[in-house]
Order: sequence, then structure tokens, then C-alpha cells
Amino acid sequence: MNIAVNTRLLIKGKLEGIGWFTYESLKRITTQHPEHHFYFIFDQPFDRSFIFSNNITPIVLFPPARHPFLFYIWFEIRLPRLLKKLNPDLFLSPDGYLSLRSGIKSVAVFHDLSFEHYPEHIPFFSRMHYRHFFPKFAQKATRIVTVSQFSKHDIHQQYGVNTAKIDVVYDGANEDYRPLPIKEQDVIRKRFTNGCPYFIFIGSLHPRKNLVNLFKAFDIFKNTTGSDIKLLIVGAKKWWTKDISRTFKSMDHSGEVVFSGRLNAEELVKVLGSSLALTYVSYFEGFGIPIVEAFRCGTPVITSNVTSMPEVAGDAALLVDPFNPRSIADAMIQVFEIPELSKKLALAGEKRKDEFTWQKTADRLWESIEKAVKSN
Repeated sequence: MNIAVNTRLLIKGKLEGIGWFTYESLKRITTQHPEHHFYFIFDQPFDRSFIFSNNITPIVLFPPARHPFLFYIWFEIRLPRLLKKLNPDLFLSPDGYLSLRSGIKSVAVFHDLSFEHYPEHIPFFSRMHYRHFFPKFAQKATRIVTVSQFSKHDIHQQYGVNTAKIDVVYDGANEDYRPLPIKEQDVIRKRFTNGCPYFIFIGSLHPRKNLVNLFKAFDIFKNTTGSDIKLLIVGAKKWWTKDISRTFKSMDHSGEVVFSGRLNAEELVKVLGSSLALTYVSYFEGFGIPIVEAFRCGTPVITSNVTSMPEVAGDAALLVDPFNPRSIADAMIQVFEIPELSKKLALAGEKRKDEFTWQKTADRLWESIEKAVKSN
């Protein structure tokens, strides 16, 4: 079997949610299925570390598709020509984009439909592109893969896709995430927060990640407890908005917020494993990989009671109302004041973590690929 794969989000040093899904699942699928051949289609020069095995042929297809106009050129002009030439049995797209001009069977991975629910957070041309094309991709795909039961229901509701066509393939977490010895935690705290304990947020600093209410909650927490605990924000300020900036500048304790910027995978393991708790209070997520990463680290989790997050967290997290800073702050206060609660949450996370592994992700994605190829 020949499988063509959209690998344009495999970018060295810049893997985020979709990139990690692509990397971890394809690394396993290609090495575990040497009897099949894979064409990895990049839109810019690639790093050789992404060519996981000998059954992969990398192809660079220009131009780089990083703007809605270039999306159209890449997916609707350049890609269909290439697919016609390659004539693969299937086209796999881990970021959901398909070519409407190709008749090749396809599996599209829809991680979430946040742009349908919060279009105001997306730049105008990207928003128009997503809302025009993704309903068409949903109908075009032979099968759709998504990362939670919540997102499966959302795709069905938004686009009228039969649920029998949608497979749930949960995200996983890197096995490098693990509990850290106390001495190592002390070193990390000295490096990032002058030795102080800290709550941590990890992710892109996007409006839906809800930094506005997290900042407000942290102020409430500090004013209530008078503690020396800090808030460590890990991620690039790519989506830093006026609202986020205004809220941060108006904080009573803005000086207690530490911005680390983007960290590499090894550093992420250490800062998450050394934290008091993960504060992941987005108001929309298709899955929420940092929740599972925290489980693996033995780090307590505070997360939202909306969209996919209760599904992922189960009974191993404190669930809060992301629209209510007081609700978030109360959970932070509980973690700070009740050590037994932190131990209970860490133990529950340890039990739950094995439900979400990248090997299970790869296995279930492969099952979906096989269903698509065998379909009429």
C-alpha cells in the first residue's frame, strides 16, 4: 500500500499540538509497517530526523503553505497534480486539510472546530478560509479522525457528518514526562522562579487559552493567601492580544508572573514536573495534551469543566468554570492549602495516564486508515 501524507507541520523545534500528533503517530506507523510505503509531503525544506524509516520518500512541494492564499495554491493546485502522479492508495492529512480536486481516498484529522465557536480569535482571512473549506473537507473525507468524543459530536453537529464516519483517536503524551526527584525540582525552581513554588501554564498564548481569567484568578489567589508562589507561563507570545496585555498590566501581582517563552521538550518535562499544579483553564479544547503530560509527571491538574477537558481529566483533576476567575482561584487555593488533595490528584493522574499513549494513538489511527482503504 502507498500512502501520501501531509507533513507540512513537521517543523524542527516548532512542534505543538498537531505537530506532536503527527510526529508521534507517524514515527510509530511507518516503522511498524515496513511492508507499506509512505510519501511525506513537506512545504519547505525538512529535517532528516523526520524521515523515520527506509519506507519513506520525502517530497518538498512549494510554495510554503502558511497563508490562506497559499493554502489554496498548495492544496488545490500543486497537491492534486502530485497525487495524480503518485497515485497513492490513500492521502492522510494530520491537520485536516484536503484537496477538493483529488479523487484519492482520504483520512482527515480534525483536532477541533474552535474557529466555528470563537471566530473572533482568528485573523479575518484565515477565519474565512477555515469556515469555507472545512465543511467541504468534512464531506470530502473518506473518514474523519478526531481526538475526543466531544469533538466527534461537535463535527457531527456543525457539519452534519454521520458519526459512523468519525473515529476517535485520543492524543498521547511523551514518555519522557515523569516525576522528578526533589533535588532536581529545587534546581528548576531556582532557575525559573528564584526558588519559589509555582503554578504553571503551558501552551500557545492564544485568547481561548484564557490567560485573561488565569491572571485574574492568580491575583485573587495571591491576595487571599499572601504566599510567595509564582505563575510560570510557558509559550510564545504569538497571539498576545490587547485584552491579554491590558489584563496583565492591571494585575496587582504582575511581578509574580514569569514568562519563560517557548521551551524545548527536555525543559518542558522539568518545569512541569517541578510545578505545584498545572493551571490549564482554556475555554475550548479538542483534547488538551498538557493535562496528560501533567499526569505523567505526578503534577496535580486544574482544568476547565467545558468541551473536551472533563473527558480527558476524568476524576484526576479539579474542574473549574473557566469563565469565572473566582472558581479558578478557589482551586488554586485548595491545592496550596491541602497537601493531601495534591497527593490524591497525583495518584489519580498516575492511574489515568496509561489511557492516553502515543502507541494507542498510532494503533487507532492505523485502524482508521485501514477502514478508509477498504471502503467502497
